[in-house]
Amino acid sequence: MPYFPGMDPYLEHPNVFPNLHDRLIVYLEEEIQPKLPESYFAKGAQRVWLEYSESTRIPDVSMLRTTDPSGQRPAGGGTAVAEVPVKIPAPSIASDEFHESFLEIYVKSEGEPRLVTALEILSPINKTPGKDARGEYRKKQRQLLQSQVHLIEIDFLRAGVHTTAVPQDELLKRCGRVDYHICAHYFDQPDDFFVYPIQLWDKLPNILIPLLPGDDPVTVELQPLFDRCYDRGPYQREINYANDPPPPPLTSEKLAWVKSVLTLRTARN
Repeated sequence: MPYFPGMDPYLEHPNVFPNLHDRLIVYLEEEIQPKLPESYFAKGAQRVWLEYSESTRIPDVSMLRTTDPSGQRPAGGGTAVAEVPVKIPAPSIASDEFHESFLEIYVKSEGEPRLVTALEILSPINKTPGKDARGEYRKKQRQLLQSQVHLIEIDFLRAGVHTTAVPQDELLKRCGRVDYHICAHYFDQPDDFFVYPIQLWDKLPNILIPLLPGDDPVTVELQPLFDRCYDRGPYQREINYANDPPPPPLTSEKLAWVKSVLTLRTARN
């Protein structure tokens, strides 16, 4: 049984969250599939990104100059002199391969199935400035916002920069500072974002997964799904709850609340 009523801040650790991310996608697919009309289907998928890093290499063997800059051999038949080679930066090289899962909902059509809804759970690398994966994610996000596809983004990470499609200043203005949130953009209501704000002590909300206009949306109860994910995962054994939650630091009020929840849980056990 999870320690917290909603999201567990300890699961945000970069060594823990990737497993949670992929597990949630699988459970969401299982939850949504039987609720869809017969003409629809949900399908998990993965994208693969290569992260690149700048690297400069110096040749292993020194170059010997046997001529002067004019191209002539030194007068008097002098010996070759070893000189420092010219260092030229090598191109960016792939340093890491990154896999990220997501969920898509399709409707059958006469030709290829049509993508109706894309559901994304943000990962740490999506929210890290300078990462290629962040740039690629934002590119896909822009394409979806301009298409006839609904976009649902779930942000269960306090760390990193704001990345969901809703403008950060509007989110702050309408919802104040929140720990987590879910952003929905419906292609048939392109001028609006629908946001589920979530504080650390809140239960996760029930969210609507939109389909094509005229078809009723699917309701997903996130909290029972999350609880099942936690109970069947490695987290209770893996996480040391004696430590503080991973960065960014919580406010004193929220850290005190976390400690009180853990103390109460320990007393019950």
